[in-house]
Amino acid sequence: MADEKSSLVSGFYKLSIDDRRAFVKHFAALSGEESALFTSALDLPTADRMIENVIGTFELPLGLAVNFRINNKDYLIPMATEESSVVAAASNGAKMARVHGGFSTSSTPPLMTGQIQLLQLRDAAGAAQEIISRKQDILRLANEQDKILTDLGGGAKDLEVRILDSPLGTMLVVHLLVDVRDAMGANAVNTMCEAVAPVLAELADGKARLRILTNLADRRIVTATATFDTKTIGGDAVVDAFLESYMLAAIDPYRAATHNKGIMNGIDAVIIATGNDFRAIEAGAHAYAARTGCYTSLTSYEQDEEGNLVGTIELPMAVGIVGGAANMHPKARLCRRILGISSAAELGAVAGSVGLAQNFAALLALSTVGIQKGHMSLHAKNIAVMAGAQGAEIDLLADKLVAEGKIKLDRAKILLEEIRRR
Repeated sequence: MADEKSSLVSGFYKLSIDDRRAFVKHFAALSGEESALFTSALDLPTADRMIENVIGTFELPLGLAVNFRINNKDYLIPMATEESSVVAAASNGAKMARVHGGFSTSSTPPLMTGQIQLLQLRDAAGAAQEIISRKQDILRLANEQDKILTDLGGGAKDLEVRILDSPLGTMLVVHLLVDVRDAMGANAVNTMCEAVAPVLAELADGKARLRILTNLADRRIVTATATFDTKTIGGDAVVDAFLESYMLAAIDPYRAATHNKGIMNGIDAVIIATGNDFRAIEAGAHAYAARTGCYTSLTSYEQDEEGNLVGTIELPMAVGIVGGAANMHPKARLCRRILGISSAAELGAVAGSVGLAQNFAALLALSTVGIQKGHMSLHAKNIAVMAGAQGAEIDLLADKLVAEGKIKLDRAKILLEEIRRR
């Protein structure tokens, strides 16, 4: 076991489920009632209030990433995912980052952007100037829609106007920039857009169509950085191989797509566990990766003066700790309790750090032993279960599949019959 409030744990995966639960209960000072949520399912009345036509619930495995130190604070990080190796990879990347102090993060203010589309304009440039001249009146009207948000220091802070040409003619798109504080912000922004749209249409002498936020939250950015020690990761030759692997993702969209998918393996697992909208985070991240006109890596790597590997991730992070499923889902509340976060910015810092750790671990594997060695050894257990293995048979059959290097269902069934005959 690790020291109190330290997330550095050796062999956490070797502990029984009960021992892992005991560890996190101690780390996060969970009550008995909170700990009981580990074995409970989302109740149907709550589920019925969350979406339409409910017939049941669907569970994902909830794992715990260890070893994370972010901004000089230790975290145990809940991750909800069905994909093997994700939690292990994040934990491994975090352990290597600890050698030089873990992850350092920064974030911009929580500004979300709402869009109001204006059409059928006789003078687009004149309409743009008229809207800009009435900016304060428009912001005042927007802020009248959410007094609670403005009392907390948030609210509509600015607007900008874009003139876009299209096959349907010239249109204006007005961007309303809203500080949403600790919320994801969709409802607040959309309400403000709806309120100001008629006024904007009148000022532009046109017609308002779409009035909704964009998930390209490029004013709400998290940046995370970590230094990975050369000796720890295997020496200069490994660093060189790592940088060669990264460079392909930097210049080639085909590699970057899978590279960034690996990043989102980690980030999405945190986002789901905390009750946030992983689809919004995905959309924003991939759009941000293409912001220069060419889709590229969300991470960057270089060597410092000592030859160590320095990794950085930068992406939009529109997360919230108030409102929506974040407050309705009991396990989402439990996961935020385990994290010990007090703001949306802190949650964004955690998610960004997980994304960097995940990406580093994947690139390291790709550059050395190959991704299949670790991934397929875990996948072998899934194949063993599909073949009909039960109890102790699962690990035994998985080990045989890995040893043979043939992790296939038909081979698993043959080996399972042999095991049972013996």
